[in-house]
Amino acid sequence: MRLPRSLSGWTIAVFGVLAAALGVVGLVAPDALLTVMGFEPVPDGGRADGDHTLVFLTASSMAALNMGVYYVLAALADWKPFFRWTVPFRLLTCAVFTLAVVGGRAPAGFLGVGLWEGLGAVVTGLALRYEKGRAVPDAASPASPASPVP
Repeated sequence: MRLPRSLSGWTIAVFGVLAAALGVVGLVAPDALLTVMGFEPVPDGGRADGDHTLVFLTASSMAALNMGVYYVLAALADWKPFFRWTVPFRLLTCAVFTLAVVGGRAPAGFLGVGLWEGLGAVVTGLALRYEKGRAVPDAASPASPASPVP
C-alpha cells in the first residue's frame, strides 16, 4: 500500500479522504449531510416546486468526491506545487463560508465547513514551511558543494 511521503502530503491526504467521504455521504444520504452542516432537512414531498436544494447538494457532493480523489492522488505523488496551490484557495473558501454565516445566508452550523477549510489550509501551509526549512540541497544541484566544478 502506498502512503504519502511527506508531512504536507499527509495533510492533503487526510483532507482528501474526508472530502471524498463527505461527498459519498451527500450522494447516498443527503439529509444526513444537510444535518451535519446545520441545515434542517425537508421531509420527502415537503419541498416546494422549484426547490432545487437536492440538485445542488448532488452536484456539490459529486464535486467533493472528485476533489477528494484528486487530493489523495496528489498526496501519493507528493505533488508539492498542488499542495501550495490549495492553501490560498482553501483560505478563500474559509472566508467566503464564514461571511455566508455572518451575513445570515447560512446557518451557524455551516461555520464548521469554513473552519475545516481554514484549519486544513493553515496546517498544510505550516507543513510546507516546515519541510522547506528542513530541505537538504540536491547533490546534482548547481548550488550544492558536491557538484563538480566545470
